[in-house]
Amino acid sequence: MNLGAHMSIAGGVHLALERGKQAGCNVVQIFTKNQTRWSSPPLKEDTAEKFLELKGNFFSVFAHASYLINLASPDIDLSLKSIDALTDEMARCGKLGITMLVVHPGSYITGTETEGIRRIAESLIKVYDRSKNQEVSILLETTAGQGTSIGYRFEHLRDILAETGKYSSKIGICIDTCHIFAAGCSFSGLSLYNKLTDKFNNIIGLTKLKAVHLNDSKKTCGSRIDRHEHIGKGMIGLNGFKHFLTDPRLRNIPMCLETPKGKDMHEDTVNLAALRDLRSEPELER
Repeated sequence: MNLGAHMSIAGGVHLALERGKQAGCNVVQIFTKNQTRWSSPPLKEDTAEKFLELKGNFFSVFAHASYLINLASPDIDLSLKSIDALTDEMARCGKLGITMLVVHPGSYITGTETEGIRRIAESLIKVYDRSKNQEVSILLETTAGQGTSIGYRFEHLRDILAETGKYSSKIGICIDTCHIFAAGCSFSGLSLYNKLTDKFNNIIGLTKLKAVHLNDSKKTCGSRIDRHEHIGKGMIGLNGFKHFLTDPRLRNIPMCLETPKGKDMHEDTVNLAALRDLRSEPELER
């Protein structure tokens, strides 16, 4: 019930849900606007109404913020634009009845990780201070650790949460399997998977895990390179995904593909079938 994929909003946000239904999704992730632009026209009332009508047919519908946003940036102009953009996306989520918004923590560019973490926390506080919709949870996504990006260590996310004060209870975490693998966490064996989840629970707490991106990786473990691959076709392999899918603690956590695909969504159908097969098959070699 908790499996799906990211869907295009081309032609209107409601069409993403129609595409999701066509692909056999119970979970859909969307962008609330054109993610390559800082600003977009307001959501049309009729489009939002259609979206709300269809949304109830899914286990979970959540959103991903624009990749342009960098909450860790030391550049004042970019920081302000990022805060404005994320505040706007929260408002769009509110209008669509979406309660979770995934965002990449950001890159600190110059200086230190500690300074970047502080800027992210300060930016999140400003976003919530300005937001009229306090019911939207921002989910910080784990990263692969390319360049100066924050979030490739669970400690980064823990420290951001600790510095957001009264808003920390509103902020959750989204694990991306490709990203944590590229950052150095292998989880193909059951013992490795248990080590991973124990580490997450000890540092952040499993109650903070609100969504999972299921992506295989084109690159090796520890490469620090973010390149998504189809399920079972990359360096992670099927066993790692089976552990996520059969962990009873994650039964109610929405899990979403972000793998490459064409307009007919055939790849999503194949990847979802592979995941469902893993869930129903006997335990794989440990």
